[in-house]
Amino acid sequence: MDVPGASAVAAAVADGSPVLVLSAHLDDAVLSCGGLLAAVAQRCPLTVATLFTAAAPPPHTHAATSFLRQCSAPDAATLFADRRAEDREVLDELGARLVHLGVTDALFRPRSASLGPLGRALPELVHRYPTYRYDIARGRVSRGDRTLTADLVRRVAGLVEESGARLVLAPVGIGRHVDHLITRSVGAGQRVDVVHYSDFPYDLTGTADPAFLDAHRLEPWSWADVRAKEPLIRGYRTQVDALFPDGVIPLGPETYYEARTP
Repeated sequence: MDVPGASAVAAAVADGSPVLVLSAHLDDAVLSCGGLLAAVAQRCPLTVATLFTAAAPPPHTHAATSFLRQCSAPDAATLFADRRAEDREVLDELGARLVHLGVTDALFRPRSASLGPLGRALPELVHRYPTYRYDIARGRVSRGDRTLTADLVRRVAGLVEESGARLVLAPVGIGRHVDHLITRSVGAGQRVDVVHYSDFPYDLTGTADPAFLDAHRLEPWSWADVRAKEPLIRGYRTQVDALFPDGVIPLGPETYYEARTP
């Protein structure tokens, strides 16, 4: 398995070391690095840990309701149960162990457990991210999620220790989705080698943040063999039509970012 310029991945594969992949949502890891993971899984024990795998009960914001409609889902609980089941099927086919951390997706994340009458009338007032365009996709993680992020760093550190992983893969945060940025921070907070992956399909129209790349001395490399990727992506049946409405998944080489050697 030839991985040009990818010392941490190459070293893990050469030793057959466990690898832990962090996924913000129930499809992100396969969307972004399914090709590489299919190869790594043949050599290494592979765990995919997905952070945001649940929804809160209604009432929902307009953005959350639009997402449910886009997915043709009757309600959020049904959708996320279906998505977790899809993830199990896909990762089982990949030969990977899965962990669902059960954190509420940003679209459904309330400020508190109690909404009150006003919150029931206007859910945007009591949700941490009231809109998608102006909140979730703006790349500004709420102060209210700082404790959550710190807790996730600790929980993932426990997974690293439990799995024996010497390498963590985490998103680089293209697209600026707040859940992806939290997952990026959780990966960067681990005390093992970390390789960041390009967020697909956000990377079809966006690029990695130069400030983050510079701060972590990250340089890109590519993985070209994505033959195994399309059938894995299509296993996420609740999402694939919404993501690729024309039925075409525009696959290309996967991009990874790894720290430059001194």
